[in-house]
Amino acid sequence: MSRFASCFLAVSSLLTAVVGASARADEYAVDPAHSAAVFRVAHLGLSWTYGRFRDVSGSFAIDPQNPSGTLFYLTARVGSIDTDNPKRNEHLKSPDFFDAAQYPSVSFKSTSARAVEGGYEVAGDLTLHGVTKPLTIILKGGRSAEFPKGVQRTGYVTEFTIKRSDFGMDKMAGAVGDKIMVEFSFEGTKQ
Repeated sequence: MSRFASCFLAVSSLLTAVVGASARADEYAVDPAHSAAVFRVAHLGLSWTYGRFRDVSGSFAIDPQNPSGTLFYLTARVGSIDTDNPKRNEHLKSPDFFDAAQYPSVSFKSTSARAVEGGYEVAGDLTLHGVTKPLTIILKGGRSAEFPKGVQRTGYVTEFTIKRSDFGMDKMAGAVGDKIMVEFSFEGTKQ
């Protein structure tokens, strides 16, 4: 067999394996009505200020037979930030913080996943304020339900902490804490 033929067969086998793995994954679209991205940050070291992004979206693919074929892409629109205070919301959207005009979204894109008890350990890239940093999260869940009739769903929840200064958001240090605690809960509908 020629070297070209051997190479062709190896590439064909690899492509068949990758396509086969993708074909087994169940694909989901994030249901914004049943998903939430919530955060809290310290104010003056005295109390917590809570907020959320009202516009979240994304997609994911779950392959129970091959966790490496499991993928997540989650995003939140910065302009939808809500801390229950309109003046603070506008300040958070300004260049002092998120700079929503220049950086309209926060996103997480997985690079690998492995099954763990109760869910997945997912490594990926978090992009915030134009800066991308690696982030590993534990997604708990994965139970399925049918609601409404004929619509298959599954969902996950995660909690993690980031430092806003790692993403170039260092204004008002001291008054506003550097550590941001995030909880993201989402449901997806099977496509």
